[in-house]
Amino acid sequence: MERRWRILGGCGLIAGIFLFVQLGALALVQPFESAGYQAVEDPSDPTNSLMYIGAILVATVVMLLAFRYDVDQLIRGLIVFSAAWLSLYVFQVLVPPVFTFAGLNVVAVLLALGLGTALLIYPEWYVIDSAGAVMGATAAGLFGISFGVLPALVLLTVLAVYDAISVYGTEHMLTLASGVMDLKVPVVLVIPMTLSYSYLDATAPDPTAEDETSDGSPAADDATEEPATTGSGADADGPAVADGSQPAERSDEATETGKADESADVHADPLERDALFIGLGDAIIPSILVASAAFFASSDVLSVFGVPLPALTAMIGSYVGLAILLWMVLKGRAHAGLPLLNGGTIAGYIVGALAAGISLIDALGLGPYL
Repeated sequence: MERRWRILGGCGLIAGIFLFVQLGALALVQPFESAGYQAVEDPSDPTNSLMYIGAILVATVVMLLAFRYDVDQLIRGLIVFSAAWLSLYVFQVLVPPVFTFAGLNVVAVLLALGLGTALLIYPEWYVIDSAGAVMGATAAGLFGISFGVLPALVLLTVLAVYDAISVYGTEHMLTLASGVMDLKVPVVLVIPMTLSYSYLDATAPDPTAEDETSDGSPAADDATEEPATTGSGADADGPAVADGSQPAERSDEATETGKADESADVHADPLERDALFIGLGDAIIPSILVASAAFFASSDVLSVFGVPLPALTAMIGSYVGLAILLWMVLKGRAHAGLPLLNGGTIAGYIVGALAAGISLIDALGLGPYL
C-alpha cells in the first residue's frame, strides 16, 4: 500500500510539473511578445512547423552519431548551454534591469549562468527538474507566440506520428533515450519514489534491453517485461530532446540504498522502482498548442479564470492523455507518449473551441485557405 501511495505521489509530481509548464507558458506569452521574441514574421504559416520538424530530424541524427562515436559529452554541453540560454529569456522579462552592461541585464545573465553551472556540477534530480520546468515553460511560450493554431496543430500531429514510428517501428528513439539519460541533463524529468533516491548515484535503465528472465529465456509474463518508455525527438529551442517515460531502476550500489544486488534488476515490478522518468518534450509539445490557443484567441472568446476556453480545455485534454499514458507506463510496457498527450490536447482544444462558438474551420485555422 505504501508503494502505491508513493507511485500516486510521483504521478502527482509529474502532473504538477506539467501544470507549471503550461501555466508558465500562458503567463509568459504576453511578456515574450512585448519583448519581441516572436521568431517568425507570419505565425499562421504552417510551413513554420515543417521547418522545425526538419530541424528535429537533423538534430536526432547528430545525437545518435554522437552517442555512437563517444562524443556524447559534446551533446551534454550543448544541452546545458541551451538550458542556460532559454532561462535567460525568462529572467530578462521577469527581472528588472537594475544593473545593465553592454545592453544586458546583469542579474538575469548571472541567474542563467547559475542555472547552467548547477546542471554541470550537481545534476541531482531536483536540479534537473527545476531547470526542465523553466526550459519547458520558456520553450512553450516562445513557440506559442510564434506558431498560430494551424502550425501548432500540424506540429503536434506530425510529432505524434513520428513518436509512434520511432518507438514502435524503428525504435531509434529508445536508443536516443538510453543515451541522454546517462548524460544527466534536463531532457528527462526525474520523479523520485523514495526520499533517499539520488539521481547522481542511480544507474539509468536501458530502454533498448531485451526482456529476459534470470536464466536468459524470454519473460513469461508482463511482470518481467521491459519498463515502459516513450520517445519523441522534440526539444525546447535547439538540440533534439529524447523523451522517456519509464520506471527507473534502483541504484546498483547496495551500500547506498541498503538493498540487495537484485534491486537493480531492470525487469522488476514497476511499483518497486525508486524513480520514474518522463521526457521534457512530453510536457513542452502539448503546451505549445495551449499557449498558441490562448495567445491567438480573439478578444470575444469565452474565458474562464482569464484563460480562453479552447486553451483551458486543451489543458484538460492533455491531462486525460497523461493519465492514460502513466497508467500504461506502470503496466510495464513500452509506449510512445506524444500520441496520447498530443491527441488529448488537440481533442480538448477542438471541444473547447466548438463550445465557445468557433466554427470547426476557424478552430483549425483553415479559414484563410478555404
